Parts: sequence; structure tokens; C-alpha cells
Amino acid sequence: MTTRSRRESITFKHPFRLTSIDRLLPAGTYDVVTDEEMIEGLSFASYRRTATMITVPCAPPHGNSMEMISIGSIELSDAQRIDASVPDDG
Repeated sequence: MTTRSRRESITFKHPFRLTSIDRLLPAGTYDVVTDEEMIEGLSFASYRRTATMITVPCAPPHGNSMEMISIGSIELSDAQRIDASVPDDG
């Protein structure tokens, strides 16, 4: 089966929460990796998402370490929507 991974950077302007992570995450830019597999048997190339992961700072006391956490794509979209709707201070 043919698979591919897409990597993108997503920026949050405000601290945010994801239900799959039990702590508040700081504002900043995060790497998101989406794994997809090709749907076989079609006359054109088409892929379906199989996993979405985000790289986040580890919880204290692990300092500058990072961890990759599996999240739902809808959860990520909701967090981005909420972040965009929060008014900027100023």
C-alpha cells in the first residue's frame, strides 16, 4: 500500500488546549505531520488520512524535550478556529 506523510507548521497566537493533551500549550509554531494512504482501485490518485500528529514541548520537568502526540484532525481544526476567534490584546 502506498503511503505518504505531509508536514506543515501551524502557528497559534494564544495559549491553547487539545483534549488529547492534559495541559495548556504555549502560543507558538508547531509541526504537524499527517500520514495518508492511497485509496487503491481508482482511476486517479486519491489519499485518505490515517493519522495526524503534533510535536509539542514535553511537560515539566523535561526542559527542552519535545514529544509527538497523535491527535484528531477535527480537534486540531477546532483549536485553530478557537485561536483565530480570540481577540488580540492591544
